[in-house]
Amino acid sequence: MRFILFLLVYPLLWCISILPFPLLYLFSDFIYLIVYYVIGYRKKTVRENLALALPNLSDEERLVIEKKSFHHLCDIFLEMIKTMTISKKEISKRFVFTNLEVYKKLEEKEKSIAMMLAHYASYEWVISMNTYVTFSAFAIYKKINNPYFDKLVRNIRSRFKASLITTKETIPVIIKNNKSKELSIYGFASDQSPILSSAYHWQKFMGIEVPVHTGAEMLAKKYDMNVVFLKVKKVKRGYYEASFEVLSENAKEVPNYEITDKFLKLVEQQIHEAPEYYLWTHKRWKHRR
Repeated sequence: MRFILFLLVYPLLWCISILPFPLLYLFSDFIYLIVYYVIGYRKKTVRENLALALPNLSDEERLVIEKKSFHHLCDIFLEMIKTMTISKKEISKRFVFTNLEVYKKLEEKEKSIAMMLAHYASYEWVISMNTYVTFSAFAIYKKINNPYFDKLVRNIRSRFKASLITTKETIPVIIKNNKSKELSIYGFASDQSPILSSAYHWQKFMGIEVPVHTGAEMLAKKYDMNVVFLKVKKVKRGYYEASFEVLSENAKEVPNYEITDKFLKLVEQQIHEAPEYYLWTHKRWKHRR
């Protein structure tokens, strides 16, 4: 049944992926009307999250952000599909790294790198970074239940030299690479809510105390990795800029959770600058004190 679903959906995804960008975004406008006004996908969750995170704004101001965030969500969903056929030249034009020299200097240290980022703006097109890196690149993701779609996503990422690893695979892969001295960069999207049973640290995020992911920091400490934050900014529709900020070049010497807390502060700054580009559909504040 899952294979039949894949066979039915895949041709549609491919047809969407070859649309020129003006038509792609016209289609996104249509999808937005369906998702927001007809289906109402997670509208209640988004509204609750905005009220919790941005209590200083009026209901009318939050409603504007809500609608813009859904519009952006439809854009990045279709941009993800576009990745199936987009050329390396096109994606490098639309996703620009403003200070690659910061990252290059970290590679010169000859230590693996933990890169922390948020579900903000375009986290899908970060894979274009692999055009510029010399280290082996691994993106940590949540496995898709349908194995055929999961394989499709892996194949798409491999077009840009990125290897997807699940959260369960992360530690074994790091151990293997560490033993073989394979210098690598690992991408951690560490801003969402962890499983409560595995939460070791609570911190205020957008003014609310919540459990936070600490895996990137703890693994960086254990395996002596440099840690960098990637800030992504949406310049205009279909165009993004990303900049690097070093969080630590000696993670072992940093007090526990300090790197994680600094990361959260930087994500907060992103959100305050343009809250409509954050992934508000996730139940980020479902566990709180």
